Amino acid sequence: MNMKYGLLTYIEKQKYFNVGDNIQSLAAKQFLPKVDKYLDRETLADYNDERVKLIMNGWFIHNTKNWVPSENIIPLFVSFHMNNTAAPAMLTPKGIAYLKKHEPIGCRDQFTADTLKAKGIDAYFTGCLTLTLDTYKVDDSERGDDIYIVDPLYNYPSKQRLFYSVRSTIKSILNGKVFQLGKKNRHLQNFIDIDLLKTAKYIDQEPLDNITDRERFEMAENILKKYSKAKLVITSRIHCALPCLAMGTPVIYINGFDQFVDSCRFDGILELFNRIDVNTETGEYTANFPLKGKINKDTMVKNLGLHHKLAEPLKEKCRKFIAE
Repeated sequence: MNMKYGLLTYIEKQKYFNVGDNIQSLAAKQFLPKVDKYLDRETLADYNDERVKLIMNGWFIHNTKNWVPSENIIPLFVSFHMNNTAAPAMLTPKGIAYLKKHEPIGCRDQFTADTLKAKGIDAYFTGCLTLTLDTYKVDDSERGDDIYIVDPLYNYPSKQRLFYSVRSTIKSILNGKVFQLGKKNRHLQNFIDIDLLKTAKYIDQEPLDNITDRERFEMAENILKKYSKAKLVITSRIHCALPCLAMGTPVIYINGFDQFVDSCRFDGILELFNRIDVNTETGEYTANFPLKGKINKDTMVKNLGLHHKLAEPLKEKCRKFIAE
């Protein structure tokens, strides 16, 4: 029988889409001999075509009513994240039985591994599959002078998010978020030189959802190529920071997340980065690397290199799954 191979895609019909999802799919795609089917993450239960192998990495899931995946999907669970908001609905007796059938479950973060273990499922921490994106690495001679700032402190209130409809505008006035609009810039200026804030190149990894699926994958490819040649990347997006580690691009991760729904995603991942932790109330910050003054165009950091111990076993797992 000629085995078919699937790749996760993300049709969410939401206001914005997250190109980080497509970057995670590109990480899975490297291991596939070909892509026969694109399978939407939110409707895996409805798949009723020929049997297909699928690497099940990434964030699960919005549509919890539509879990578990079809019997025609042969899954490899690595870099799997079950968000704390979705876990109760996904870990029904049926959901637990499904995961036990496909154990051990490789989890993107320690929180997911602990959540599954508590239900008697054999689970372990793998880190994120985007740590294997060294296929996009370029020779250091190709590295330019571009410094990218990618969605820094994106959980803070922003005009783009608060004012996209009349309803959201009213809501942001009532809940007071509209009065916090200057906060992100104030807090960034505490540790990033104002000249760099003006001259850096900016990338938004969660743009408006107005392009086709094919265009999303092209955007993800193009973004990775930019990061691969950057002098430095400053970001609050893990699916920017983790690929940068894989590609050997110096990266500083800005951590300003204070809600558990966010922080649970990073359990076991944060220690991989040169990192600045920001107090979202006061703007006070600490760096886990030697930072003299503020980050400027001459700031150089050396990535810690801790990701290799996660990346190599992940590659091995995926190659074995495809070869079997």
